[in-house]
Amino acid sequence: MTGQRLVVVHPDAEVLAEAAAARLLTRILDLQSVRSPVHVVLTGGTVGIKTLAAVANSTVRHAVDWTGVHLWWGDERYLPDGDADRNETQARGALLDHLDGLPAGNVHPMPAADGEHDVDWAAEQYAAELARFAPEGSAAPVFDVVLLGMGPDAHVASLFPGHPAGTVTGRPTVGVRSSPKPPPERVSLTFEMIQASSEVWIIAAGAEKADAVSAGLAGADRATAPAAAATGTRLTLWLLDSAAASR
Repeated sequence: MTGQRLVVVHPDAEVLAEAAAARLLTRILDLQSVRSPVHVVLTGGTVGIKTLAAVANSTVRHAVDWTGVHLWWGDERYLPDGDADRNETQARGALLDHLDGLPAGNVHPMPAADGEHDVDWAAEQYAAELARFAPEGSAAPVFDVVLLGMGPDAHVASLFPGHPAGTVTGRPTVGVRSSPKPPPERVSLTFEMIQASSEVWIIAAGAEKADAVSAGLAGADRATAPAAAATGTRLTLWLLDSAAASR
């Protein structure tokens, strides 16, 4: 089931990040008014990390009960713990280290490369972590909000055009090898996992993303434009700057 689709355009990348942060905080607060916990999937990338930094700089963050928020990742570069290129490392510097009251157990980073285990093992470990917080009979929690960046090739998470990882079914995570974008090994949520989420927000800025935005919104085949298949059961929200929306 695919829910409503909305497209919101902001003047530039800076305003986009600030607006996305405000929207995210408001959505978490709205959800917390009726239930707990809330499950949010974080993203990396330039605008994604700017959005997390904007959350950290907002006084509204103090209104959130962070003990009732669980934070996950849509994908991760399979690199050693603390590597500057890991999404987790960047997210901690931008936001997580600034959130008083966020329990360490509510943060669920994807496994880091340790020199002993391969990327398939890492994907299996993350699937097991998802299962720990899943309702009975499910493989993972239902994500309330999934934040996704998008590349100029229309990839989302680490699901790239034409890559076999994008065709994986029957499990929530996949080990990605031979990624067309370095580093070559990654861990990603599968399309099935993304599409089971309540809300999916695609955040994209820059003229180099315009063709990918156009293809995604036009409903192109996911083999050529993976972003087209990144949909939520309640809402699919495209948050763009004017350059990314130019086509």
